[in-house]
Amino acid sequence: MKHQIIYIALVLLGFQVNAQDLTDILESQLPKNEVEYVEATFKGTRIINGHSVENRKKGTLEFLISHRFGRINSGAEELFGLDQSNIRLALEYAIIDDLMVGLGRSSFDKTFDGFVKYKFLKQQKGKGAFPFSASFFGSAAYDQPTSFGSEPKSFSTNLTYTSQLLIASKISPAFSFQITPTFIHRNSVVLQADPQNIFAIGTGARMKITNRMAVSAEYFYQFDELASLFEPPTNSLAFAVEFETGGHVFQIILSNTITMIEKSFITETTGDFFDGDIHLGFNISRAFQVGRHGKKKTRNKKNIEKRKEKKDNESGYSY
Repeated sequence: MKHQIIYIALVLLGFQVNAQDLTDILESQLPKNEVEYVEATFKGTRIINGHSVENRKKGTLEFLISHRFGRINSGAEELFGLDQSNIRLALEYAIIDDLMVGLGRSSFDKTFDGFVKYKFLKQQKGKGAFPFSASFFGSAAYDQPTSFGSEPKSFSTNLTYTSQLLIASKISPAFSFQITPTFIHRNSVVLQADPQNIFAIGTGARMKITNRMAVSAEYFYQFDELASLFEPPTNSLAFAVEFETGGHVFQIILSNTITMIEKSFITETTGDFFDGDIHLGFNISRAFQVGRHGKKKTRNKKNIEKRKEKKDNESGYSY
């Protein structure tokens, strides 16, 4: 009898150990409550003319070339706008994943500009979902004195500041939308009737057609208008077809504005898109990973993005 009791106790102990091992295995296979952020709301740091909510990854240096020709309806004498052009060259650097800075120079008005952009909210999916991402954008633009005429002015007088709140959501794997409240301040104006402070609101959207191709649209509505422009001011409108090839993002653009920085294309546009005042243009960017392990990081990043893109294509989002 004593041996039988010992045998039964050992069997029960064995069952308990096996059950505990099985519990540990099952618990290890349960999904952890990790935060899963939505990636690539937009493929680049621009929607078309304006900034998107996106930043580059830490240590990435990006070289941007933006080009706008003259108006298509200028006729054959101007080769339908190809004889005129405005070009902007820029270098942008990601200090950390959520913070980037940039410097640029435009041939139009010979303007220098610098900006800082910080993403402080990130869209999440799954458990604890959050429906949108948000970034703060601030820039300063300096027009060289020649654009103000012959009257001498101080450095600060020629400065214009732009502040924006970029709010975007990747509504589905194929469609993203952004809204951009904007405040622009000029230290000086041409006419007394010109407002020094201008409020505007922008909207932008991107629709993915294939894994490498998308179409985009962008519109900015200004609540205050400059009175000193040579033509009546209009709101900025742009459409683009976007192609992604490795480290390049290339956009072919149709827009009613020839300028490419916020203080200009939001407040100084005079073209009527639907009356033929359309500028053909393009944006092209090339990203470089700075640092000893740049190539390795770039390969890892591309592999992760491909896996996430494949997963997004197979299933939508649940919020």
